[in-house]
Amino acid sequence: MIDKDNSKSALIVNPGIEQPPTVNPNALKRLKGHGKRLLSASEYVDGVVNQNVAILGQAITIIESSLPKHQELANEIVEKCLPLSGNSIRIGITGVPGVGKSTFIEALGGTITNAGSRLAVLAVDPSSERSKGSILGDKTRMETLSSNPMAFIRPSPSAGSLGGVARKTRETIILCEAAGYSTIFIETVGVGQSETVVHSMVDFFLLLMLAGAGDELQGIKRGIMEMADVIAITKADGQNVQKANMAKAQYANALHLFPMPDSGWVPKVKICSALNRTGLDELWVDINDYLAFTRENGYFDSRRLMQSKFWFYQAIDEAIKHRFYNNKKVEAELTRIENKLQNGRVSSFAAAKKMIAFFESL
Repeated sequence: MIDKDNSKSALIVNPGIEQPPTVNPNALKRLKGHGKRLLSASEYVDGVVNQNVAILGQAITIIESSLPKHQELANEIVEKCLPLSGNSIRIGITGVPGVGKSTFIEALGGTITNAGSRLAVLAVDPSSERSKGSILGDKTRMETLSSNPMAFIRPSPSAGSLGGVARKTRETIILCEAAGYSTIFIETVGVGQSETVVHSMVDFFLLLMLAGAGDELQGIKRGIMEMADVIAITKADGQNVQKANMAKAQYANALHLFPMPDSGWVPKVKICSALNRTGLDELWVDINDYLAFTRENGYFDSRRLMQSKFWFYQAIDEAIKHRFYNNKKVEAELTRIENKLQNGRVSSFAAAKKMIAFFESL
């Protein structure tokens, strides 16, 4: 008969010493931002105005946060910075994947800072639909510019925002302007119909294109081309120069078929090489010519007023959406209606109508 008492068995393992965690919990708290004391709105604003880059970065992090306590503080910071903003030129930069946006921005950014202007680059990285994470590697790709004291680079996750623009990019622009950055670049994820969101927050829209990557005129949607104030054919160096010139002629001919923009400015096509630093000075001259032209005919100011109106309604839409999805009663009702939807007892449109009616009844 086998003895059921295992207390004398050689197979018994005595409890050992508890192993320490592989990650220092204090370091983890600091990484998550819990170890940092939140400053007051006035302290953040003072730091921003005094061009304290660390404080500026912290303030932008608060603006990007979805925590309710951070959102309230962010609103106060933005309100205090608003009277100090509006003195920069805002330039949207987009282009097909692989066009070399980061390399181009670093090269043109060097031209701008060498002329004595301070530059802020708001580079939006695509967020993964599966993990919701972003690489945020723009500082790595812009080594020279990231170490330039006249430049500030802020990579932000797109977080599923329309057009690949971070949800709080417009508020970030206000903070950068209050910090004295006279030129602001907004680098977007890529080309798509939703890039109109970028167009709605900048003064100048620059479209970067590659030559020799197939049929140039099929390489991009007409809607994006119509928004461009200048199209720049990049990587025009080495054996690509001839291809770039051919692409320039094709795009120039195509632009003549489009109606005249509201600004009255005739869009231009340029070729440039970030590698050889050629064509960048001419491109910067064109950008300044456009800004002078639109300021003279009044389009610059009227466009900013239209943008303010657009973002006014966007803010309302976002506030309603936030209020809807953060209501506990709505959350419970959503689960109940969703179960009906999955069981085929109600259509998607009828379910949505029921949810809106439920929300309005609260």
